[in-house]
Amino acid sequence: MDIEQLLSSITPDAYERLSYAVETGKWPEGTSLTQEQRDHAMQVVMLYQSRHNTEPQHMTVAAGGDITLKSKAALKREFSSNQETIVQTNVNND
Repeated sequence: MDIEQLLSSITPDAYERLSYAVETGKWPEGTSLTQEQRDHAMQVVMLYQSRHNTEPQHMTVAAGGDITLKSKAALKREFSSNQETIVQTNVNND
C-alpha cells in the first residue's frame, strides 16, 4: 500500500483514534502502544494532517505540510476569544 492509498483509507474516526493514541500512548480502550506503534501512528497522523488540516492548531501540521507555531500572544488571543464569561465578580469589598 502506498502513501496515497493509506491516506485515502483513513476515516476521520480512525484519525481521531490515532491522534489520541499518539498523545496519550494508549489506544482509547486503554491498551498501551509499543514505541514502534507510537512512531508509526505519529507518522500517519502527521501525513493525514498535512493533507486535511485546514484549521491547524499550535504545533500541528497544516494542509500543505507546514508546521504551525503560534506566539504566546496569539495563543492567548485564541483562547480568550473561545471562552464565554459565565460569572464575573468583584473581589474587592469596596
